[in-house]
Amino acid sequence: MTVDLLPLLTPRGGDPLALLRPLAAALDGGSAIVASPDPQVLATVTALAEQAGVPDGTAAVVSTSGSSGTPKHTLLPVTALRASADATRDRLGGPGRWLLALPGHYVAGLQVLSRSLLDGTVPVAMDDAVPFDGSGFRAAAARLGTAHPDGNRRYASLVPAQLALLLDGTPDRPVDAAERAANLAVLTGLDAVLLGGARADPGLLARARGAGVRVITTYGMSETCGGCVYDGVPLSGVRAEVDDGIVRLGGPVVAGGYLGDPRGTAAAFTEREGTRWFITSDTGTLEDGLLTVTGRADDVINTGGLKVSATVLAQTIEELPGVRDAFVTGLPDPLWGQRVAAWVAGSTTADAVRAHVSARLGGRLAPKLVRCTDALPMLPTGKPDRQRMIEDLNQMAAQWAGQEA
Repeated sequence: MTVDLLPLLTPRGGDPLALLRPLAAALDGGSAIVASPDPQVLATVTALAEQAGVPDGTAAVVSTSGSSGTPKHTLLPVTALRASADATRDRLGGPGRWLLALPGHYVAGLQVLSRSLLDGTVPVAMDDAVPFDGSGFRAAAARLGTAHPDGNRRYASLVPAQLALLLDGTPDRPVDAAERAANLAVLTGLDAVLLGGARADPGLLARARGAGVRVITTYGMSETCGGCVYDGVPLSGVRAEVDDGIVRLGGPVVAGGYLGDPRGTAAAFTEREGTRWFITSDTGTLEDGLLTVTGRADDVINTGGLKVSATVLAQTIEELPGVRDAFVTGLPDPLWGQRVAAWVAGSTTADAVRAHVSARLGGRLAPKLVRCTDALPMLPTGKPDRQRMIEDLNQMAAQWAGQEA
C-alpha cells in the first residue's frame, strides 16, 4: 500500500512553523510531506513518488544532496519519528519547549517540529529571513518563557557553527564581552542544547561546558531520524556497532529507505534478527558502549602510497593558533594518485599550514594546495559545504597546473 505525498514549498523568510499542521496530520496517518525551498526538488520528489509510490506509514521524505553530491530522498516512517521523540524525551528527562534555529525541511529542524507535536508543546522559531546571530537567538529564547508549571523544559538544537557564533562571533563581527555574556545567559538557561550536524571542535565544547552550557553532542543522519547517539551513548532502543571499522546504527529510528532507489536502499539498509540497520559512511570505535566517530570511510587520502585520514589532517591543521576550522580532501594527481588539499578558516597562511603539518606528520602529508579564508562555506544546515569546497579546490588545482604548463 502507498500513501499520498504533499509537497510543501518553504521559501526563505516564510513562516517556519507552517509545517506544523501538515506534519501533525502526517504523524496521524495522513499524507506524507516533503518540504523544500527549491521547487525543482519538490518536482523531482513528486515525480519519484508517482513512479515508485510512497510506502504506507511514511510521515515525511527528507531530501538531501548527500555528502557525495548524489541526491537522496529518505523515507521517514511515523513509527521511526515517534520512537526518536520518545527516546529523546527519555534521555533529556522530560518533554520541553523547543527553539527552532534550523530549517524545517532538514531532518534536525523537522525533528524539532516533530518532538514538539508529539510532546504537546509549541516551538518558537527564529526568523530565517535574516542570518543567524545572537540578537535573534536571544529574542527567540525570550519567547520560550520560563519553565511551564507542568514541568516542561526548554531545549534548543544547534550546529557547531551557530554555537561558535554565539560565543565568538564572526571574523568581521566578533562578539564583545557584553554580548557574549548575554548569549551565555540564554544558553545556560536552557535545559539542554543539542549540538550536531558536524564535528564540534573540542575547544568550543570545553568553553561552552566550562561556562555552564548543558551541551549534548548528537550523532546521526537523515537515515536515523537525525541524532540517535547522545554524547557517544545510543538512545534507548538504538544499537550501535562497528563492523570492519564502519559504524552501523540500528533500531526503531532507522528510516524506511530511499524513495525510488531500491539499489541504494539495499546497499545502505539491512534487517538482522528483527532489527533494522543503517550502514553509515563513517568510521569509528566502540569501547564500553561509547561510540567515537573517527572520520569518514571515504576520507582516506592515498598520496604516493602513503595513506592518511583527511579528518586527522584537518584536526592537525586546527591545532594552529588562529585556525577555527579546516577541511581537507584528496584531489586527483597524475603522479601521486592524490594530492592533499586544504581549505582553512582563520587568520593564518598557507606556508604556516604546510610548515605545521610537516612538523607534526611529515612533509609528504603537508597540503600541496591551501586556500585560506575567514570561514568555511556552509550549507543552510550549518554543515560545511563539502561539494563546493572540493569543486573550488579542483578549480584552483587546474589553474595551478595551467600556470606550471
